Amino acid sequence: MTDTRGPQPQYEGYATGPLPGEREPTSGQAGGPYHPPQAYPSPAGGTQGGRPQGAQATRRPRTGARTTPRTRKARLRVAKADPWSVMKVSFLLSIALGICTVVAAAVLWMVMDAMGVFTTVGGTISEATGSNESNGFDLQSFLSLPRVLVFTSVIAVIDVVLATALATLGAFIYNLSAGFVGGVELTLAEDE
Repeated sequence: MTDTRGPQPQYEGYATGPLPGEREPTSGQAGGPYHPPQAYPSPAGGTQGGRPQGAQATRRPRTGARTTPRTRKARLRVAKADPWSVMKVSFLLSIALGICTVVAAAVLWMVMDAMGVFTTVGGTISEATGSNESNGFDLQSFLSLPRVLVFTSVIAVIDVVLATALATLGAFIYNLSAGFVGGVELTLAEDE
């Protein structure tokens, strides 16, 4: 095969001289580590890392650095509410609300009775509705504690049934509407 490039100048590198491991160390490199040649010459006085040699290294914070810890956040979408679980939870919550209603009515009746509200208001109503032959309307016997508790319990039972049914119906309606618009989006943040 013939070389068609013509005469080539002789390369003055490794081809004619010793390899780097075979060279004799010069006076500046006696036994020390190898330092490759610098691409840019050092300015007078020399620099180290962009600072003049001998200057004290001071660390300045970055301009865009965060000083507060970052809080992780996640955006979630409530795509479906299970009607069975909504019914169970609403049933238990409405039972708790019904019990609170009965207890609150009993406490309120006892406080009002201890203050003498029924006696005072009952006497006024008896005088206003009474005549010579009858004593009038007796508020104290009409608003006795057992009667108030029975009435409050009936209202609490009706409330339990209605709240459970409405919450379950609300879950069905939410599932239908979430199919069209995608549901409610929530942003949750991690507490530190």
